[in-house]
Amino acid sequence: MKLQLKQSKSFFSEKLLSYQYDQPCLDASWHYHKEYELLYVSKGSGIRFVGDSVQEFNEGELVLVGAYLPHLWRNDLSSKIDADSNVKIVVIKFLKDFIGKGVFENPEFYVVKDMLKSADLGVLFSKETSQEFKDRLLGFDNLNAPEKSIELLSLLHELSQEKIEKQISTLDMRQYSSENGSKLDEVMKFISINYASSISLKDVAEIACMTENSFCRYFKNLTNKSFVKFLNEVRIRNAAKLLVSTNKSISEIAMEVGFPSITNFNKQFKIVQSETPKIYRERIAYEKKL
Repeated sequence: MKLQLKQSKSFFSEKLLSYQYDQPCLDASWHYHKEYELLYVSKGSGIRFVGDSVQEFNEGELVLVGAYLPHLWRNDLSSKIDADSNVKIVVIKFLKDFIGKGVFENPEFYVVKDMLKSADLGVLFSKETSQEFKDRLLGFDNLNAPEKSIELLSLLHELSQEKIEKQISTLDMRQYSSENGSKLDEVMKFISINYASSISLKDVAEIACMTENSFCRYFKNLTNKSFVKFLNEVRIRNAAKLLVSTNKSISEIAMEVGFPSITNFNKQFKIVQSETPKIYRERIAYEKKL
């Protein structure tokens, strides 16, 4: 299976589409498409893959993903999926010319043009901005087609005036040909399902039907990371989620996400999160009390 170039049926006749998810797992595969995507998470948490970034996402997050930028939202990569694990998310997909060709070339919309350019790496807005636009995003799907176009233009213009928390991916990872990402989707799926198990380079190279050396070059070229580094990040991001959502011991969590050595777990956790698991858990617990 290939890294998927997704097409939305309604885009054959429309340039703007909105809907709301309420389900356990948002994306089945690492994918990209020609539309921009504005996503607001109203409930749930999990792991977000955007370009070369592997990060946690949480309730209240607002993200703008650029055209052709590979991404994947998974609310939980390890736990049993049930109704309680549902993630609710508002999705607004749109082409750059949804309001007309060349609109954002006009001087009055240069700030919007700059924001859309920033979305090439994915844009994470501040918590304050997300809260400010929450009600409008939740009500967007109730508007009729003309109202949606007008409201989206207004949202983009106002968002372009707001603080951008950060650009998500460190490199431009946009894909314009499915050939560039062939086989990678199957590898990403394998990692997301089996990351807590012992996974060797040989295992993933065989899935991609490549030699180990060829796969290393291929994976690094498409993700900007070595396979081992990427796998460790997936494991650590899930560990961080467990540290704040359960009372399990640090050693239990280390084993659960695929680190039989607590020493190595602590080392890798500090590399990815810039602090030890113990300090991370204590800091998050303290911040929640504020």
